[in-house]
Amino acid sequence: MTIHVFVGPTLAPDETLLAHPSVRRRPPIGHGDLFDAAIADTDTVVLIDGLYHQAPAVRHKEILAVLARGVRVIGAASLGALRAAELWPYGMGGVGNVYRSYRNLELVGDDEVAVGQDPTTGRALTWPMVNCRYVINLAVNSRILTGSQAAPLLEALHAVYYPQRTYAAIRAVCREQNATAFADWLGERRSGDPYFGDIKRSDALSAIRAALYGPDPCGPAPSDLHIDSVYFRRWYNAFATECVDGLMLPTGLRVAYQQLFDPDFRTLWQWHLDHLSRRPSDGSRGMPLAERMFRLTGQEAGPPAAHTVFRVPVDLRDSRTVERLLAHETDPDRLAVARYLAANHDARRELPFYTPETVRNEHVIGVLQQVWRGPDTRLEEEAIARGFRSLAEAVTTMKVFMAGFLRDSKQPVTDVTEATTDARP
Repeated sequence: MTIHVFVGPTLAPDETLLAHPSVRRRPPIGHGDLFDAAIADTDTVVLIDGLYHQAPAVRHKEILAVLARGVRVIGAASLGALRAAELWPYGMGGVGNVYRSYRNLELVGDDEVAVGQDPTTGRALTWPMVNCRYVINLAVNSRILTGSQAAPLLEALHAVYYPQRTYAAIRAVCREQNATAFADWLGERRSGDPYFGDIKRSDALSAIRAALYGPDPCGPAPSDLHIDSVYFRRWYNAFATECVDGLMLPTGLRVAYQQLFDPDFRTLWQWHLDHLSRRPSDGSRGMPLAERMFRLTGQEAGPPAAHTVFRVPVDLRDSRTVERLLAHETDPDRLAVARYLAANHDARRELPFYTPETVRNEHVIGVLQQVWRGPDTRLEEEAIARGFRSLAEAVTTMKVFMAGFLRDSKQPVTDVTEATTDARP
C-alpha cells in the first residue's frame, strides 16, 4: 500500500515522515490529480495542500470517485481540512484542529489557510490566519494579551491580504494595535522553536501518522455513492493517462488522434456502435445495430446512417471501449501524439501568446480537408461518422495537434493564430 501525500508549503521536503518508505510525496493537489492511475484502490491519499487560486482546485466529485473505489482519503491542515469537513459524511477522514474548526463552522473561509509562496521553492512566505488565531489564543491563555485586545488584533490581521501577511507585517499590525508585548513574546518563542504556533504543520504531521499507524479517521463510504455525471466523464477523459512503451500519454488524446488521422476510423466507429447496441449498459435487450436501426426507423432499405442517429459520447473509464477505439493504433501513432504534445510546449516557449485555442478555425478546417480528403461541404458528415458530435468538436480537438502538424509540414505556427492576425496592420 502506498500513501500519496499531496503537500506543499505546509511541510518542508526534509520532514522525517515524508521519507517513510510507504509515503510518496506529491505536489499540492489540483484538478485532475486523483485520476492518476498510480493511485491504486488499496492506497491511501493524504490531502494537505492544494491549488485553488492559481489553478483549478480538486473537485469534490474527484474525491468521491476515489472513495467509491475503496481508496482511503484523509484531509488535514489546509485545503485537505476544508475538503474533509465537507465530505466526512461520505467517508473522507479529517485530522487535526483546523479540520475540527471547519467541521464545527468555527472557520468558514478558505482564506484562513492560504499562504503566499516562493514561486521557485514553494516555501511559505506568509502566515495563514489559522496560525494567527492559534498563537493569539495561546497568548490570551498565557495572559500576554487580554480578551479585549485579541478581537481587534485578529480583525486587523484578517484584513491583511494573505500573500502580504508576512511576519514583518504581523509585527507592524501589532504596533498599530498597541500589542507590541505580544509581538515580542511571539518573536521570543519563535527564536527558540521556529515551528512555534504552526498549527498547520502539526495537523499535517498528525494526518500522516494516522495514515501510517492509525487510528483510522475515515468512515465507510456509502454503498450507493453516485459520482457519475457528464462533467465527471469529461474530467476523466481529459486526465486519464497511461504509460505505453515508455511514453506517458493522455488516453483521450490517443483516441482523438485515431479519430482524426486513422483513414479507417469510420469503420471502427461503426463497430463500436454495434458493440454498444449488442451490449447496452442500461440493462435493455441487446441486438445488432442494423436491427436496432430498423426498429427505430422502420426502413429496410436506405435507412439513415447509425452514426447520425446515435451520437454516443466516449467514456474512457471502460477499458473495453479504449481497446476498441485504439484497435488500429500503431507505434508511430503513439510517437506522433508525443511529438505533437511536445510541439505545443515548444510553441508556448517561443510565443508567449500561444495556446491551441488561438489557432484559427479556418486553418484547422483546411487541414481536415487534407487529412479527410473531402470538400468542406462533407466535413460535418465525416466528423460525425468518426464519433465527433459535430464538426465544431472535431475542430476544437484538432487544435491540440496543430502545432505538431504544422511543424511536420514545415509551416510556422504564427501564420495560423488569432493573436498574430490581431497584431497585423
